Order: sequence, then structure tokens, then C-alpha cells
Amino acid sequence: MHDQQHIIVTINGSEYLAQPGQNLLDLINTTNESVPQICYNESLGPIQTCDTCMVEVDGHITRACGTTIDSNMNVNTTIDYVKSAQREALDIILENHELYCTVCDYNNGTCEIHNTVAEFGLEHQARPFEPKEYEVDNSSSFYRYDPDQCILCGRCVEVCQDVEVNETLLIDWDLEQPRVVWDNNVPIDQSSCVSCGQCATVCPCNAIMEKNMVGEAGYMTDHKPGLLRSMIDLTKKAEPGYGPLFAVSDTEASMREERIEKTKTVCTYCGVGCTFNVWTKDRKILKVEPQQDSPANGISTCVKGKFGWDYVNSDERLTKPLIRRGDHFEETDWDEAISYIAKRFTAIKHQHGSDALGFISSSKATNEESYLMQKLARQVIGTNNIDNCSRYCQSPATKGLFRTVGHGGDSGSIDDIAEADLVITIGSNTAESHPVLASRIKRSHKLFGQKLFVFDLRKHEMAERADRFIQPKSGTDLVWLSAVTKYIIDQGWENRAFLYKWVNDFEAYKKSLDKFTLEFAEKTTGLSAKTMKEIAKEIASVDKVAICWAMGVTQHQLGSDTSTAISNLLLVTGNYMRNGTGAYPLRGHNNVQGCSDFGSMPNFFPGYEKVSDNDARKRYEDAWNVKIPGEPGKDNHQMIHAIHEGNLHGLYVIGEDTGIVDSNINYVTDAFKKLDLFIVQDLFLTKTAEYADVVLPAVPSLEKEGTFTSTERRIQRLYQALDPVGDSKPDWQILMEIAKELGYDWGYTHPSEIMDESAKLAPMFAGVNYDLLTGYQSLQWPVAADGTDTPLLYTDGFPFEDKKAILYPLDFNLEYETNEEYDLHVNNGRLLEHFHEGNMTYKSEGITRKTPNSFIEVSPELAKERGIEEGAKVKLISEAGYATGIVHITDRVNGKELYLPLNDNGKSAVNYLTDNSVDKDTNTPAYKEIAVRMQVLKKKGKSPLPSNNHRRGNRQPQKGVRVEQKWNRDDYIFPGSKVSHDG
Repeated sequence: MHDQQHIIVTINGSEYLAQPGQNLLDLINTTNESVPQICYNESLGPIQTCDTCMVEVDGHITRACGTTIDSNMNVNTTIDYVKSAQREALDIILENHELYCTVCDYNNGTCEIHNTVAEFGLEHQARPFEPKEYEVDNSSSFYRYDPDQCILCGRCVEVCQDVEVNETLLIDWDLEQPRVVWDNNVPIDQSSCVSCGQCATVCPCNAIMEKNMVGEAGYMTDHKPGLLRSMIDLTKKAEPGYGPLFAVSDTEASMREERIEKTKTVCTYCGVGCTFNVWTKDRKILKVEPQQDSPANGISTCVKGKFGWDYVNSDERLTKPLIRRGDHFEETDWDEAISYIAKRFTAIKHQHGSDALGFISSSKATNEESYLMQKLARQVIGTNNIDNCSRYCQSPATKGLFRTVGHGGDSGSIDDIAEADLVITIGSNTAESHPVLASRIKRSHKLFGQKLFVFDLRKHEMAERADRFIQPKSGTDLVWLSAVTKYIIDQGWENRAFLYKWVNDFEAYKKSLDKFTLEFAEKTTGLSAKTMKEIAKEIASVDKVAICWAMGVTQHQLGSDTSTAISNLLLVTGNYMRNGTGAYPLRGHNNVQGCSDFGSMPNFFPGYEKVSDNDARKRYEDAWNVKIPGEPGKDNHQMIHAIHEGNLHGLYVIGEDTGIVDSNINYVTDAFKKLDLFIVQDLFLTKTAEYADVVLPAVPSLEKEGTFTSTERRIQRLYQALDPVGDSKPDWQILMEIAKELGYDWGYTHPSEIMDESAKLAPMFAGVNYDLLTGYQSLQWPVAADGTDTPLLYTDGFPFEDKKAILYPLDFNLEYETNEEYDLHVNNGRLLEHFHEGNMTYKSEGITRKTPNSFIEVSPELAKERGIEEGAKVKLISEAGYATGIVHITDRVNGKELYLPLNDNGKSAVNYLTDNSVDKDTNTPAYKEIAVRMQVLKKKGKSPLPSNNHRRGNRQPQKGVRVEQKWNRDDYIFPGSKVSHDG
């Protein structure tokens, strides 16, 4: 027996040490030996469709990618008959793919067919290219499939089935001429494809390609098909072999490098923190290209991150500052706008005091910009009236974690969620709100035996996939969580060793659970005692549990307490301090985590040090040479009340459509009208900006530098890809100009200097600097002074004095119910393809033709009861106001539950219905607690869901490409069997 830890593999006479279970091709790729490998992609693993990686192992010819090293091996990659087998496989590929590289938009140095053929030195193919009988499928909004160029490597199928796990693509090996098919062989546009674009990312050639690339990437590619055909034929006639053909195309490819910029950026939509290269030519965005070393997403994207960038070049972009003159806006220059703002700020401060001004930061802007916004409020104006939109969604989760474990962020990374034995999601429409993170759960669930429990009101995709889908009554999650925790303790299943070593207040907490009996929980939540016992047993019996939650938890009057209950359960079962465990409040916006982290909160300095903490406050006062109030300021909810009460006279809002996204729109917009000064800084003239006195034109993420912090606490750099449009400027520069006009010359020349300052002042970011964030490098806070970051929190205890976590007692009183008059409950949330109120995504033609407007989901039974059909128009009336919308009938909702997506700023905007109810601990609006009555305006009409919407598709789940079906075809011959040892 050889030592299992030291397997010796001899490759072409040289010995290499291998790991047991290592893939042979991976090992070969670490040596200087070269083996063709067109279908292999490290992010996908072995697919075994292309047969080009033929090698001899212990005298037998085999595929290197399909060989696992489990004993000493003798491998030869260069012997004649191996080379013949590799050439045979390449010839079969070239029979399926026409090499016309110079006039191909994929000729950018990354075509794996081109590169493999060139490296192999193949000059001619034994079999001529044979066109197929299929048409190009151009039906998708975003990419096209050309079967003539497809080599059936199956990468697109592998990535769709087992990485994205949308399960739309497969290869139909039973067709006389196999091809990639969508669903059960329908056009792309009629399928379940969610346009994540991962198929285009992994395609090794030009078979699946982003439409923005077509006719744009090359110097000679913008031609009508007939002309392109004649150019291909001419090129092939003129060149005697592949060598000269490649020489010309390689020259043309290198010319492309001079005009196509590839800039690393961070996605500007949800909080997952996907990073990728964006390809630009002048102002045209050609494609988004994720990288294997993107820390959060690898090669994954969603429709918004891959294709949702049209808003950047929208004609509706603001290009000059606007000042209100009477009932209309006039364009002005920066000097006048800044001067006007400074004068008005000064006058209000002089007349009413510093606290008569309020500041709302943007969760879309950078960390550095959040830091400057709170610096403007605290240093220049002298108020703690500074907040951001985490108040609308995530403050309760942060509060619950502060109470129990001491840090307000994810306990680990997305990798930890993927590694858990059991993932529980609560109030999270994960596949639509955080699609790339959801794919990690879907992959672990599909391929690696992870269990998935979903608690939600609505049967969304994760609910359909779950091992258990459980529907508690709205707003009662705290009760079943506490009852399950109590049952675990009553059965003696708690993790005693963990509790003894790492947790305080167990006895007091245990006593507080007295009321949370299974009987009480049954009556309150609608779940059976049997179900809750089974959940408790399951949680207690697995080693690693991760809990993910989102707005279905936080946007309730008990949002903070429910978040606390989640953390209590994790503590009782010992599910902190280890990889694969922990609490994951999924952040909704690209920088909602960072905006709070860097101090845009009324009660915290950057790094969550309290403004009431004398030592922390003195540090900022000394650095900024001012006095800062020690009392917390007003949060954004309190600011609106203060305007109505006559105590807040000026408001400055950056990158937030407050007049649509805050609860009780009518109340909020009435407040705007009462302001003496209202400044809005944004990309567009939003609904909120329409009420402003001054509107300042900001720039999107592609037009500036800075950092964002993702839901994983991951700080990542974005680089400038495009110049600002017109006179628009990055938020950090605008803030500097306002501060300077008010007498504070900050003098930053680059965002890195702002980060350096915050790192000096906030211990949590002590070691953060741009050098450590170069390219795809990232840091997860806290970051020690030496630059060491913390992917997994709490490994050496919790951030309290005795290093122990705290079990936090809770009570429960149901604050919300429907009643006889308002008998329907409106649930609300995100849609995959749109974002927030839609100000960015509705600018995308491709997205809008898939989902042109919002809709109201109604259950089949309620539709029948109210006598309405698909496309009906209804008015929903709450005590606060009313909204109208078009009905989509679906079993995703049941009974008297309605679902209204958030992405509407018109008549269907959900906040016409919300009132001033808030979470009692954080003032987060109770957006999920809306009781309405329905008035039918029209009984039926055109469906709000177009026929090409992916929700109408028909997924075809399978594992991988089912390559065995290819091998079983009558016309398949293993390349190794066509050659002999004699060559």
C-alpha cells in the first residue's frame, strides 16, 4: 500500500506529488506539460464532452479530465498515438465549428477553440466543416445562440443546470443532429431562461454570445450576414492553412485591445457583491465578464448585473445642476448651485440651529461617500441627523445581532452558507432578491445533500425547491422560533458545552421562554405542534445550521425582536464560531451594509461606535477640530415627523427615491412640500427630486472610483470605466465642494485618501487601504491594523468585555391583523429582473420587454370568490391610501394573501398603502403589515405577465450534460479507439 497522502504520478517521465482524489487534468495543468482541453473549465469541473484531453494512463488511453487520482500512475501526454487521438477529437470539433476568426466578434484572445488549435499546431482538418440545419436563435433580449458554431461542449448546460441551477438548458442527444435546447426545445425567449448570462460567460467560442458584442467587438465584424459569408469564404481561400489565418486574426485581436477597455467593477444592484470586468468601447457597454477569482460570485451573474446597465447611457440622465424658480426647474452651473446651498444651509442653521437640518445618505453610493455625508452632517453642520435606507430594511437585523453577538453583519461568507448541512431561509425571496447567493444554496441542495427549510408566506422558487416549505401567519416568526428553541431546551438538545463556554444569561433566557409553549405557538402561527417538533429535531440533529433572513422578517413591528430570536436559536444550538454556521441577514442594496458601516446613522460613528461614547466622540472631535453632539440624531423616519412638526427645515437626500420607497407616500411627500430647503442628488429627476429646490447631477458606479461593502462584510474596489456625462460629478466631489463653500476645505484628491482617514479613526477598519483591495482582492471587516481581515466572525469569542454572547429574552404581542373591512393582507417584495422602485432597470429595453410593469398576485381561490380573471384591474384600499394595479392569478399566493412587487413608482407603488407603523426598536417601517380591501375596476384584461416572461417557462432539471447519452449514440466513436499503439 502506498501512503494515501503521497500519491506519485509520473507524467512524461517526471514525478509529481498528487493529492488523493485530485483531478488528473488539474494536476497536469500545474506542470509544464500541455494537453488540449476545450470543454474543461475549472469553475465547472469535468464535463467529458470534447475528448481533446486524451492521455495514456498506465497503458490505456483515457480522458484526463474524467480521471481521478487514487493510486500511483504513469501518464503520457505526448506519445504519437495519444497525439493522434487528440487530433481526432479536434477534427470532430472543427467539423462543428467554422474558423473565421478575423471576422468573428469572439476573436478577443480568449476563444478556446482558436487557442487550442493554434497551440496544438493543427494546420488542416481532416473533416470539412458541416453546416447544421438549425437557424440562429436571436429571440433573447440579451444573447444569441448560433448552432452552426456550437461544438456541443455542454459548458452552457453545466453552468445552467449545476451552477446557476435555473435548469433551463440541456443538450438533446436524441436529435439526429444534437443541439443545445431551452426547456423542451422552445425559442430562448419563450423558455424559463432568467437571462443570468452565465451560458454566454462560459461558452468557449462564439456560439452563445452577448448581443451587445455582435458587430461591435471586431474591426471587420459589423456586416450583413451575406457579406460576412463572402468574407469568410474569401479569407479561407486566401490562407493556405490555419497558421497564416491565425497570424492575421491574432493581429486583429491585439488591435481590439487598444479600443476595448476592460475595467473591474462591483455590481450596483443587490448586496451579494458580485465583481466582474465590464467591457466598454467609447461609451458602449459591450459585455460584463465575471472572473473565476471574483470572491463573492466566481463566474456567476444575474440578469441585472450582466445586462442591466442601459440606465448609465439613458437620455434621462441629469447633466447639469437644477434650481427651482417658481414652479419649474432651470439649469445652472455648479458655482451657483453650491453657493445657493451653502447660503441656505447657513441661514437655516443660524435661525433654527444645527438640528433643523437632516441628511440621508445613499446605499447605492460608495463607502467613502457615506463617510463624507456623515462628516458633512457632524463636522460642518454639527448635527447627528444622518441616516440611510438601511432604516427601511436592515436596521432590525443589525439590532438583533448587536444584542446577542455584537456585530451587525453576516457571521461568515457565502461559502459558509454553501457549506451548511441545513440552510433555513425566513422571509427571504432569495432566488429573486439575491440570485447569485441563492444559486450557491440551490447547488449545495441539488448536488451535495444540503437540506433547505423555507419559511415564507409565498410559494416562490426557493419554497418550491425546499425539503420543507412552511407558511406561518404573517408577523409570527418570532413565536415559532422561540417555541422551537424552547422545545430544543426542554428535550435537552441544546449545545451545553458551547453555552457554558461562550454564552451568558442562559437561565434568564430559558425562563423568558415559558410563554412560548407549542400550544401558544400553534394558536398564534398556524403551524402544528408536530411540525415544530420536527423542525426542532432536525435543527438539533445536524452539525451545521445557517439561517438567512430578509425583509419578510425585518419589515414588521417586531422586526428587531424576530431577528434577535433567530440569533438566540443559533446560540442555543451552538451554530456560531464555525464555518458552515451562523446568521446571514441578506442585505438588499449593493452598499446598504457599507453605508451604515461608514457612519451614516444617527447613533453611530463609522465602525458602529456610539456617538454617546465619550472616547470615540473625542477621537472625531480632535481629528475634525469641532464639537459633536453626544445625543443620537433623528433617523429618516423621525426626520419626516419633525418636518411635519416644524422642527426640521432643510433636508439633503443623496441617491434615494425617498418619496417612493418610504412608507406612507402621501405623508412623506406632504412633508417635502413644507421644507424651507430640499436638496436631492441623483442620476435622474426622480419622483423625490420633483419636490426639490436644488437637484444635483451625480454619477453611477461606472463613472467613479471607491469601494462597496457587500452582505458578507466584504469591502471591494470599483474602478472608473467611463467619463461622467455632461457636468455630472461623483458624490464625494460634490460633498467636498459644499463643505469647502461652508469653510471646511477637506482637500481629498482621490477616494483612497477618504478611506485612509476612516481607517485611522474607526478601529473596525484600521487595516483597510486601497493597496490591499487592488484588482479582485477584498477584505471582510473587522480588519486589524496589520491588514488581517475576518471572513468568519467570533472565532476567538464575541465582541463583549468577557468575550461571551448574550441570550436576549423576548416577549410577543401580535400588533397586526386583517379585519372585516380590510380583509386582505398585502405582502410585498422584490422581483428578480427589476430593482427597488425600478429607476434603473426600467431604463433597460431588454428587461422591460420581459416585465414591462408591476402586477398584483392573486390566488386562484380569491380570484374565483371575487369574480376576476387574469389581467383584471383592481384598486387596493388601506387606511392610509390606495393603489391600483393589474392582476396576475397564481398559486404562488394562497387564500387572502396578495403579493405586490416593490418595483413600481406609479399607481401601483406599494407605499400608497403603507402607514406610519414601525418596528418598535429601530423605526423601520412595517411595510409587510398592510391590510386592504379590494375594489374591482375591471374583471379581466391583458395579462401583466407577457408570454415571454420566464415565469411562464418549463424548467427541465437534470444533473450536468448527461454525456453518457452522447457516448451511447450509434455515431459516437471514442477517439482513443480509432488509433493504435502503432500510431
